[in-house]
Amino acid sequence: MRKHKRLLTVLLVLLTALVACDKDKDSKPSIARLRAISPAPNDSTLTTAGPGQTVVIQGAGFASTKQIFFNGYPAPFNSALLADDNIVVTIPADMPFASLDQAQLNTVKVITANGEVVFNFPIVPPPPVILLMSNENAVAGTRVTIVGNNFFYIDKVIFPGGKEVSANLTSNAAGTLLSVTVPAGVTASGNIKVVNRYGTGTSILLFNDFTTGVLHNADNVNQMEWGGEIATDPALYPGGQGKYTLIKAASVGGGDMGWWNGARSINTFKGQWVPQADINRPLTDFALKFEINAKTDWALGRLYIVKDYDWGYLVNFAPWKKADGSTGPFKTDGWQTVVVPLTEFRTKSGSLDGTGTSASSLKTLLKDNVQGSIHFMLVNPETTGVENFEVAIDNIRIVRLQ
Repeated sequence: MRKHKRLLTVLLVLLTALVACDKDKDSKPSIARLRAISPAPNDSTLTTAGPGQTVVIQGAGFASTKQIFFNGYPAPFNSALLADDNIVVTIPADMPFASLDQAQLNTVKVITANGEVVFNFPIVPPPPVILLMSNENAVAGTRVTIVGNNFFYIDKVIFPGGKEVSANLTSNAAGTLLSVTVPAGVTASGNIKVVNRYGTGTSILLFNDFTTGVLHNADNVNQMEWGGEIATDPALYPGGQGKYTLIKAASVGGGDMGWWNGARSINTFKGQWVPQADINRPLTDFALKFEINAKTDWALGRLYIVKDYDWGYLVNFAPWKKADGSTGPFKTDGWQTVVVPLTEFRTKSGSLDGTGTSASSLKTLLKDNVQGSIHFMLVNPETTGVENFEVAIDNIRIVRLQ
């Protein structure tokens, strides 16, 4: 009988302990700190974090977590990475800072079945990142779009020569597009800077630069040897910088590849594609850029772009073909910068040039020769004819992307 009593007492103690443990797990949540997910020495307490960063929320009472919010914005989480005393979670990379509730900025909230906890913690994006610009050679008064990341709470955009713009700056909710009007008096060339409350982003791209890497600009760099029409009338294609080159043709029938006829091409003298010191850099570091103005619909026909008349690798430029495989007329609202990574110089695939594989290296593409001519050729491999084709092109250049 005494043995049974002792056994009952032990069971009661164990049951009490288990209940106490369950009560601990079912308690109201609390947050003690956030730390990095990386191994030591980076696993100390964080003092700030940003979108896309994976963190560990440490505290208690997380076993029944239902929702997690950063800056009032919901964050998905994997319950397999959750324990009663910590949660591994990634701060959403798409957090729309521009539309967040200001009262909930710099907070972490965890909601469980037993309550919720709000923890004050700085959650801020990195400084702006500038990737592209809709027109790198836009004239004063032109509205341009800067493409990048973290365009939130913008204070100003700084153009070369220290020309600052702080008014009429608009960005999208994702912080990837920023619109600004080019100010008067920009005579220098150089980087663009975007300043917000979190820091300053500086572009690699050069604004208002008509010399770096330029192979042909219709004004004073490597004049065209033969081909299209050099136009001087700014009224025909307004908003440009000086002269420009027209590629135009009428009644280009299906299967007509005669790019040499009439004004269907741009063919330059030899120029330097890249500095000799860069010949061993990765192909991905470089791009072909030019400004284009297509004021009428471009729905068929392609520009083949090659070096030294060599069709081994070429760019098959058909902007009416969309990234999703659909087609639709291409038309610009004034001048627009085109960026073609040099990886888009491709071999022939099947019956269509420029749709195969990229060159294995910059040396392979250039045939170990940094000098060479460049050629833009209007062809029509489609079965349907092209009528009244005309586009203006300017400032053909090879530039570093990074």
